[in-house]
Amino acid sequence: MGATVTATLHDHASALKFITCGSVDDGKSTLIGRLLVDSKAVLQDQLAGVQRLGETDLALLTDGLSAEREQGITIDVAYRYFATPSRKFIIGDAPGHEQYTRNMVTAASSADAAVVLVDATKLQWQDAGLELLPQTRRHSLLANLLRVPSIVFAVNKLDAVEDPAAAFRNISGALQAFTAAAGIEYRAIVPISALKGHNVVEARPGWCGYQGPSLLQLLETLDVTAAETTEAFTFPVQWVEKFSSSADTSQGRRVFWGRVATGDIEPGQQVKVLPSGQTATVAQVLDHVRQPRKVPAGHSAGIVLDREVDVSRGDWLLAPGAAEPSREISATVAWLDDEPLVAGRVYWALHGHRWVKARVKRIVHKLDVNTLAEAPADHLEPNSIGHVDLALQEPLATLPYARSRILGSLVLVDTASHKTSGAVLVR
Repeated sequence: MGATVTATLHDHASALKFITCGSVDDGKSTLIGRLLVDSKAVLQDQLAGVQRLGETDLALLTDGLSAEREQGITIDVAYRYFATPSRKFIIGDAPGHEQYTRNMVTAASSADAAVVLVDATKLQWQDAGLELLPQTRRHSLLANLLRVPSIVFAVNKLDAVEDPAAAFRNISGALQAFTAAAGIEYRAIVPISALKGHNVVEARPGWCGYQGPSLLQLLETLDVTAAETTEAFTFPVQWVEKFSSSADTSQGRRVFWGRVATGDIEPGQQVKVLPSGQTATVAQVLDHVRQPRKVPAGHSAGIVLDREVDVSRGDWLLAPGAAEPSREISATVAWLDDEPLVAGRVYWALHGHRWVKARVKRIVHKLDVNTLAEAPADHLEPNSIGHVDLALQEPLATLPYARSRILGSLVLVDTASHKTSGAVLVR
């Protein structure tokens, strides 16, 4: 069941980053264009530039690549910005084509919410037991696997069917059955017409038998992703400042800069360096404007230790007992490479800013996105999802992805082509 929607006020600082996803031609780019136009975020000269045969093609407001305009599809993720009186928004328009699933995964990994569009005209909407499109199921599963905090289903193009109320009722039933079987929690199912603007910005009470808020009104109530402040302190080192301009605070020692992944950091805390295992005490903590203060998760910090230890870019600073380093990882993998994943292959694994070699020990199973069944497999083809065991050349301090979105995620990169091959979620 979808969670009850309650209205809350947000200031402009709490910008919501959300993506639109779903199958091909479900109207994702048109929906974003409608949001931009109806929220007055598009200038007249921009509107004039997206005219086709005298009609405004809203999709062209986000499809900016020449190949996208020529083919009429979305290929790469396009980010757009707009604001209402109560909120700022950052929208990512994710491609619907199966071959560009990797781009959708990239956008979803940092999103606060996902709007999954469902095209009513592509479904047997007259049938109460209708089947959803595979890509609708795939993107919903990926958004759930990537722990996108809020998932919203928007049933689109209801203006183009004979009985919008019956179509919305049957499609809603199919979505409820699918999410219940997949263990996906969602916030709402909203009927819309991106082309006509129905229920996108302004609510249309009673349309399709729906009495809830418009899509934009719903988005204004969603929470941003909370920083992981309840876990112990962890910190991936991004840059080592050898000659600090803050000599008065750093006492001439090196400053280790990065973004606090989990927990918080203040002077006097004990930390361990991974991979060397050396320990030290934090002597000074600087914020992003080089002021000394305590820094919580999600914010940039410069850390000065009480003694010189061997720390380089890619190392981690950890509170004692924060996460036990291990060379063995059991993980869910969204496979993005054009070459299939097979046991025995070696890849580069990126965790924070640290690179280690990772060998695929075995493929445990593959997830069938149509039946949600787990089946034995000896390989994972492009854009499939499976469970694998990895053996690492050096230990990494990971946590289950369900517990930490940052410590529980890795990226696999092909050692020869350097292409991003897989999104890894620690089980």
